[in-house]
Amino acid sequence: MFESDHPLITSLYIVAAVLFIIGLKMLNRATTARRGNLISGVGMLAAIVATCLLKGMTFGWILFGAVVGSAIGAVAAYAVKMTAMPEMVGLFNGFGGLASMLVAWAEFHKWRVEGWVKYHQLLGTGAPDSPLFTAVATVFTAIVGAVTFSGSVVAFLKLGEWITGKPILFRGQRWVNAALVGMILVTAVLMVVRGPQDITGYGALVVVIVLSLLLGVTSVIPIGGADMPVVISLLNSYSGVAAAAAGFILLNTGLIVAGSLVGASGLILTNIMCKAMNRSLANVLFSGFGSGEGTTSAAVQGEVKPISVEDAYYILEAARSVVFVPGYGMAVAQAQHVVRELGQLLEKNGAEVRYCIHPVAGRMPGHMNVLLAEANVPYEQLVEPGDVNPVMDTVDVAVVIGANDVVNPAAREDPSSPLWGMPIIEVDRARTCIVLKRSMRAGFAGVENPLFYKPNTRMLFGDAKATVSALVSEFKSE
Repeated sequence: MFESDHPLITSLYIVAAVLFIIGLKMLNRATTARRGNLISGVGMLAAIVATCLLKGMTFGWILFGAVVGSAIGAVAAYAVKMTAMPEMVGLFNGFGGLASMLVAWAEFHKWRVEGWVKYHQLLGTGAPDSPLFTAVATVFTAIVGAVTFSGSVVAFLKLGEWITGKPILFRGQRWVNAALVGMILVTAVLMVVRGPQDITGYGALVVVIVLSLLLGVTSVIPIGGADMPVVISLLNSYSGVAAAAAGFILLNTGLIVAGSLVGASGLILTNIMCKAMNRSLANVLFSGFGSGEGTTSAAVQGEVKPISVEDAYYILEAARSVVFVPGYGMAVAQAQHVVRELGQLLEKNGAEVRYCIHPVAGRMPGHMNVLLAEANVPYEQLVEPGDVNPVMDTVDVAVVIGANDVVNPAAREDPSSPLWGMPIIEVDRARTCIVLKRSMRAGFAGVENPLFYKPNTRMLFGDAKATVSALVSEFKSE
């Protein structure tokens, strides 16, 4: 066993940090993402080995945790359906926050039992001479970890439809949150000043944790389901920040680096997604967006034009340029494989096929990308709205599969719409737009979609998988 500043320990943590950075960079492209994930895993293994070599480590509990965690992860990987992946990701974020919170509590308790001098020695070389730094790091980790955990649980319940996906609002909600923040800060100061040796200081930590758990709930319940991708990425950032703060408590370099990378990347992704909706983070967190009942300020005019599978086949068969726009409805129907098969048939028929993905489509960041990658859709055929919108007038057919809010032209045409100003995929400008939906219900944002009434739009009602399968059969029969 070695001290924390031993050259072998230091070298392993440096190797782990480098592998984390390389792996994260490789996740930027679908073609290198798997390798990047593997490289990051090797980096984590190096960090675990380094931690196991630290003086005073007990292997029994480490082995127990590794076995139990691996078993749960393996079962989840095989049992959880792709449609449930968003809530699973949200739950993973929560467990990361919970782990950091428990580390903070456990270290504070150890400090209380051992006394500062012995606890200082147990931390190893490089520990701060003053308990102030450790106390501040402890309370910060406890707060962020608790907020992340309870907020992620609420996100999990919303995404799994265990509770309503609409914003849950009540009178004076912002004042309640402000009061909770104030009480947390006051109690945190009391904890730092008193320390663990004083029962007041120890009790203050417990109060901080309870209040932070409550704050996580009250912070996420007013956020609508349409904003869940942003919330998931933000909570992911929180879990990274909590892990980095826990690293400062333990003086663990690997944990600090890994947490910082997760926190920074999550925050960058959150900013990207906010820009994709043309909204600020404050607007996402505090606006209660999505609480409407499926109406817009401007009356929707026009006539809905249903279409049969056979008629849709004739339109697609004559097309030379087709853009698929997937949404959450495709995920629910598990239609990605038949969509890919239809795309291949269209290519054989001489059509140019592309798949346009909006940054906030689905229920988590990259949701549609994951589904299409699972169906082996070539990465070169995936395009962003900015790539296809300028040439949308030349597209013969735009096929919208379960998407709603990200193709809503009210964002461009109706200044009174809640979606006004949000960059969308402008499928209404295609020569023909075929929308696959089960019904005329509004999307997760609760805003009615004028696209359905456009003169060039045809509504193909039914389950997306069954409908696309029928189109595939039409092509094969010919």
